[in-house]
Amino acid sequence: MKDIHDKPTKSRVSYQLHRIRVILALAILIFFSTIESAIAHHPMGGKIPSNLWEGFLSGVGHPIIGIDHLAFVVAVGLIAVGIPNGISIIASFLATVILGTGIHLLSIDLPLTEIAIALSVVVFGTMLVLKKKLSLQLLSIFAAIAGIFHGYAYGEAIIGAEMTPLFAYLLGFTVVQLLIALLVMKSAELVSNFWENKFFLVTRFLGLTIGAIGMVFFTSAIFSY
Repeated sequence: MKDIHDKPTKSRVSYQLHRIRVILALAILIFFSTIESAIAHHPMGGKIPSNLWEGFLSGVGHPIIGIDHLAFVVAVGLIAVGIPNGISIIASFLATVILGTGIHLLSIDLPLTEIAIALSVVVFGTMLVLKKKLSLQLLSIFAAIAGIFHGYAYGEAIIGAEMTPLFAYLLGFTVVQLLIALLVMKSAELVSNFWENKFFLVTRFLGLTIGAIGMVFFTSAIFSY
């Protein structure tokens, strides 16, 4: 009799947890859709950094204030979990972020930047939801391509700056993204060791949230063109 009653109970609990995840994801989606237009991607309010300290602070702030950028960095850290040499995915992304910034500073036009950034967030979020991880090489390539577009967007805040704040800006956003991605990756690995059976549910929810954020920015980018 106990087993007969346990199954419906477990089924109901699972259903309720699913509903909670969906409701939370929708709440986050609505939240970001209402504030996205108010979030500036320029930590200094559009002012060009004039010294080393301002350049560094601007670089540190940009990936954090830009919710789409932050979501992707978190996704990269989560994607790297459980993959041998997964840190190379993070390294590939960071290297091409600098490249993308350089492309912008050289006044080379990179079309559909905001759409590409949003899609990168959606794709990596979706991979977390589906638990579909590609090979290390493919993930590194995708992260590298995304990095070019993210870096191109970062370049907007530093155009016209002198060399000292420019290098400080590059250092700032590289360091903060590396720290965030590594913190996410190591924290996830630690959690998975102690909560292996439920860890996929956590990453799936985070992937759903990241994907929802990406869809908000994708929709906004589509309507802005």
